[in-house]
Parts: sequence; structure tokens; C-alpha cells
Amino acid sequence: MHAQKPTPELFGWEFAADPYPAYAWLRQHSPVHRTTLPSGVEAWLVTRYADARQALADQRLSKNPGHHSEQAHGKGKVGIPGERSANLMTHLLNIDPPDHTRLRRLVSKAFTPRRVAEFEPRVQELTDGLIDAFASRGAADLIHEFAFPLPIYAICDMLGVPAEDQDDFREWAGLMIRHGGGPRGGVGRSVKKIRGYLQDLIHRKRDNLGDDLISGLIRASDHGEHLSENEAAAMAFIILFAGFETTINLIGNGTLALLRDPGQRGRLQDALATGGAEADALLDTAVEELLRYDGPVELATWRFATEPLTLGGQRVGTGEPVLVVLASANRDPEKFDRPDVLDLDRRENQHLGYGHGIHYCLGAPLARLEGKVALSTLLRRLPDLELAVEEDQLRWRGGLIMRGLRQLPVRFTAVTNA
Repeated sequence: MHAQKPTPELFGWEFAADPYPAYAWLRQHSPVHRTTLPSGVEAWLVTRYADARQALADQRLSKNPGHHSEQAHGKGKVGIPGERSANLMTHLLNIDPPDHTRLRRLVSKAFTPRRVAEFEPRVQELTDGLIDAFASRGAADLIHEFAFPLPIYAICDMLGVPAEDQDDFREWAGLMIRHGGGPRGGVGRSVKKIRGYLQDLIHRKRDNLGDDLISGLIRASDHGEHLSENEAAAMAFIILFAGFETTINLIGNGTLALLRDPGQRGRLQDALATGGAEADALLDTAVEELLRYDGPVELATWRFATEPLTLGGQRVGTGEPVLVVLASANRDPEKFDRPDVLDLDRRENQHLGYGHGIHYCLGAPLARLEGKVALSTLLRRLPDLELAVEEDQLRWRGGLIMRGLRQLPVRFTAVTNA
């Protein structure tokens, strides 16, 4: 008889590089698994697809950190670093109905399919401009020179941040990224700067409303929708925060997955070269598959049991944190055929990359658009793109919720700008 392998080591550097074998072990042996996180907080990890989908939609699991059972000193460890001290807690990731319903209805107007489709030419313009800046060099770091600035500038445009302020935003957002998993103070400082800037921008825009998202939030609060200034700043903050890091990781992880699989990458490149409806259809399924295969969000944001409940056969007590492991659910063989294989043609693909239920990612249409434009333009304009380092030299950012690369050094045949 074989002895059962010991519980795998979670949250170390080796795990960060490839967490999928550990998740496979948990799905099989301990699908709802109690663990101590690097922060010292104890939480349940939910790793199977069926349990994950149930947990994401279970209204007994609250998003409000006020339900956390730990003493006050532990409470600051369960959200976005810095948001508590910057008084930015009243946003969509931290609240439940009815406040969640009210705020989501307001903001969802910015992310309708029509609004997002109208934004495509701007995303294409940003994408081409960023590639123009390094195309003639024959080498680039695709995270810092491409995947990072693209969603920052896009979300700034959508929020209505003036062009002359966008580089400041880029710098503050960079601090949030660079300090992820590092000293908490750096993130907190940049969060406070962003909050102060957003409050100031809300004041300035009151006298000069436009067609942007912040103007829309101001109009809503002025027309009896009862959006406080604090809520408006918190909403703008979470749209920025959730809107840029997920897209950086979608572009970075997605590009790496394609570089690692020449067959699938060649199939997509051939289709894009031909163009037409077939290319559009393949690009759609490709982005969904990249979201499933190695998606930008590893764990769904925090949930807290408001009453005792049973999840995957485990008894979860009142106030205990629950973290749904989207990356594991998306590789569950009970749900997906050959889950560890990248298949850009995959049709049956109800992945949980953007969550499920009332907290399904509001910005998913924009992230999908940015992912499609970025990946298709890279493959078309730099057809012989390849990694410039050995795979084992790539480093993943520390941090609990997101999954993303620190750098992605590539080389290609230098091209003069079209």
C-alpha cells in the first residue's frame, strides 16, 4: 500500500511558480482545506469547481470584513493593503446587498457591452502606441512596457483622469504592484495618494461634468441615488485597482502560455493572419481558455461566514474566512476535459476566472476587450516573439489574490513602426 503524500507546501516561491500540482492534491485529498496564510490569518481554501461555484453564490458568505471572527489586530490583513487606513472600505468587493445592489447598478452603466465596444478604437490606439515604443529595439519586458501601462491608461481614460495626470497614476499603481507581497507600507502610501487624488478630482469635476465614469458617479449622487463622496472615491479606487491588475495578468500569463505552446500559438497566429469571422471566433475562445488555464485571479476575494455552514463536507464556523481558489476550480477534471491542456478551441468552458454570482467581475467585458486587442496585436506585429530568458528564471509576484509575473523579457525581430 502506498503512503499518502504529505500535504504540499503552500504559498512558497516554488508554489507561486506552479501552484497547480498542489491544487490537484487538495482537490483529491482535502477539497475544503483549513490553512494558515502567510499573514497568520486562518482560512478555508475551496478547491473543487462545484464547491467553488456554490460558495461564490452563497449569501451566507459575506464580503464585509466586519464579519471576520478574528480580533481587531487581524482585521487589517484580510482586504486590499492600505484600504482600511485610507478609509476606502465602502466599495463593491467589501459590501453585501442592498448597498452592493445599489452601487453596482450605478457603476454597471459604464461597462455595458455598447460602452465597452465604443472604447475599442482607443484600446487599439494605446496598444499600437506601446508596441511602437519598443518594436525597433527587438527586445522588451512585456510586463512593464506593455501589459502594465495599457490597462492603466485605458482605465484612466474611462474614469476621466486628465491626460496630464495619468503618468502620476501610473507611478502610484506601479508602487501597488511592486510592493505586492513586499513591505505593506508602500502599498498603503500609494493607496492614500490615489485616494487623495480621486477626492480632489471629484471636487474639480463637479463644475465640469463630462461623459466619463467619475462624472457619472457625481451625477448619480446629485440626483438622489445617495452616493456619498466617500463611496464615489472608493468606487473609483476599486475600478482602478480591479481594472488594471487583472488585465496586466491576463496579458502576461496569456502571452507566456502561448509562448510555451507553439502549436496553439501557431494556430491562433495563422487564423489572425487570415482574418475574418474564423479569426474573431478563435480569438474569443482563446481568451476564455487563457482565463481558465492560467487566469489573472488565483483566489476570489475574501468571504466570511455569517452563520455556521457546511461546504464540501467541512463545517465552517461563524466569522471564519473562506477563500475560493479559482485557479484550482478552473483545472478540476470533474468539470473540464483534459484540464491541464491548453486548448484554444475549447467550447465547453464555464470557467470561474471572473467569479460567479452577484460579485461576478463588473469589468470583465473591458478586460476581455483589452486582452483580445493586446494579444492579437502582439502576435500580428511581432510574429516571431519568444522568451528572452529560461523559463526557470521567470519570477511570479508574491501576494494572495492575484497571479502574475514580475517581468516577461522577450525578443523578436526588430521592426520599424508602421
